[in-house]
Amino acid sequence: MDRTASRAPGATDGHIMPGDVVAADLEGTLTDGETWRGIGRWLTEHGRRRAYRRFLVPRLPLVPLVRAGVIDRQAFRDRWMRDLAVLFGGSDADRVDAAAQWVVDEELWPARREGMLRTLAEARDAGARVVIVSGAFSPILDRFAARAGVESVGTPLEIVDGMATGRLAGPVNTGHWKVERLARRIGTAPLRRAYGDSAADALLLAAAADPAAVTPDPALARLARQRGWRILDADGSAVTDGASRPS
Repeated sequence: MDRTASRAPGATDGHIMPGDVVAADLEGTLTDGETWRGIGRWLTEHGRRRAYRRFLVPRLPLVPLVRAGVIDRQAFRDRWMRDLAVLFGGSDADRVDAAAQWVVDEELWPARREGMLRTLAEARDAGARVVIVSGAFSPILDRFAARAGVESVGTPLEIVDGMATGRLAGPVNTGHWKVERLARRIGTAPLRRAYGDSAADALLLAAAADPAAVTPDPALARLARQRGWRILDADGSAVTDGASRPS
């Protein structure tokens, strides 16, 4: 994965060329839905209410500590996703697929951000290779991406002999893992643009020629202002255009 050619300070790479890559985070960037919430709803509506409540009981009291900064937010979210995978243990691949489709249909797609998805579709139609890169479980992310007509790189669930083991098949796809797994997928193709909403996306955005923070959390907003990255609202419209990008 190569950065595109160097540009003048304050310039953005407005033109997509065939062969360019455009990458985007999912939650908070392309949808206001939340994977964990959708999974919880699916479990509740499909006979696993008690199991999901047992999952929540020791974790919900920690949420205020995360919000207060006492517990690292990203580490907490990563651990949440690893532990959530346990609830799929013993499910066959068909049941996992059905759950994934339900989460997309009932949680993620209804809350999609149409403007951002149009932006990705325009890049795809201009010849770019568009990839959604997210910490969401791969079966869920794959279905959202297929509906959007793009590629996906997510967090793999471990499936052995057609059954979910309740473990992940690799680390949660956040931080540097997003960059590394995307690089494996696209090889030496240039990463032209990247979109993300949180500090966990900072490395992905930094790897792109034209990074954009979409409704960013406070940490990413600060970084975007410091580095002169574009900041976009939920519709994909510019809040800042990156003109203050330092040399």
